[in-house]
Amino acid sequence: MEYPDLSALPAELQDEVTARGSLNVFRMMMHSPTLAPGVLALGDAVLRRNSLPDPLRELAIVRVGHVYRATYEIHHHENIARLVGLGEEAIAAAATGSPEGLSAAEGAVLTATDRLLARHSLDDTERKELQAFLTVNQLADLVITVGFYQLICDFLNTFEVTTAGEAPPPYGDVPPAGSGEDR
Repeated sequence: MEYPDLSALPAELQDEVTARGSLNVFRMMMHSPTLAPGVLALGDAVLRRNSLPDPLRELAIVRVGHVYRATYEIHHHENIARLVGLGEEAIAAAATGSPEGLSAAEGAVLTATDRLLARHSLDDTERKELQAFLTVNQLADLVITVGFYQLICDFLNTFEVTTAGEAPPPYGDVPPAGSGEDR
């Protein structure tokens, strides 16, 4: 699928893409110029105002990418995961889904992510298990994060978005783990 002609878009949409480093996912998303701004706003909220600790957020996102075989997502979010302090063992576990060797919180988030992907819900026991590590707000944000990245992975795979031709992504604006920025 060809990327849309960004010069044919309204200036505010062109600005939305360039403000995000002109990454291919944002460029391709402009095939839907009326929905893209809302999707971008939700994506910003999931990344910057999420109550989950950054490493747990990225663990869930990378797992969704692996389950969906969305190589673009995996590539970018493994890099973000490292920047926010997620360890290599947890990044590797996101590929397999095995919580072995992870902290209890990481294992619970990884397992919950798989359950959400497989069953689209968590039962009472699973919610209580997570609440040993997460607040209700964090649990809600986990569910929203997993659901949002399912949408993004469907989009990436359908439109065969790759990293080809991309400039280095602007990861410097992702707050570091525990920074409290934008929370």
